[in-house]
Amino acid sequence: MKLYYSPGACSLSPHIALREAGLAFELVLASTKTKKLQDGTDFFTINSKGSVPVLELDNGERLTEGPAIVQYIADQAPASNLAPANGTFARYRLQEWLNFITSELHKGFSPLFNPATTEEYKPQVRAKLAERFAWVDAQLEGKTYLLGEQFSVADAYLFVVSNWGQYVGVEVAAYPNLVAFRARVAARPAVVEAMKAEGLIR
Repeated sequence: MKLYYSPGACSLSPHIALREAGLAFELVLASTKTKKLQDGTDFFTINSKGSVPVLELDNGERLTEGPAIVQYIADQAPASNLAPANGTFARYRLQEWLNFITSELHKGFSPLFNPATTEEYKPQVRAKLAERFAWVDAQLEGKTYLLGEQFSVADAYLFVVSNWGQYVGVEVAAYPNLVAFRARVAARPAVVEAMKAEGLIR
């Protein structure tokens, strides 16, 4: 398999999942700015949406959208317990979290990364994200991970998205449960490997 990624972007979530699952894969760097691969290939020929992540399967089929990709990865390695079994209520809980992270947090950051966003509007965006992170912090009370004691692909996604705050003035230090959660996830060997591979840590 090939994972098309950009360092520290939302593609870090399936990158972590692949390493947690112990699956064989190749990383392909795709610039989100130039929309080119390192060999000059137009990234739009890989994904017409022009965004990462893209997971290319051995048969050449390509899957896009992070929440779909991470569930596919989890299902390829059921023994890794990265997602509850399909059809169980716990699986719907996982999907509930993935949907919340993608729609409320991930998309919530978009205006802060957009150069066209006015400075007057940014405080409103940060306030809404703060509200969302406060809610997440409350949900983590007494839990090791989002679904309880078992690490899942939703945890990898939350870890990645919550990491963006440091670049755009969204502080998470006020949320003790989230801070402790982030430290636990950051210490996982697969997370360390993925972040080193993307040049995010040494």
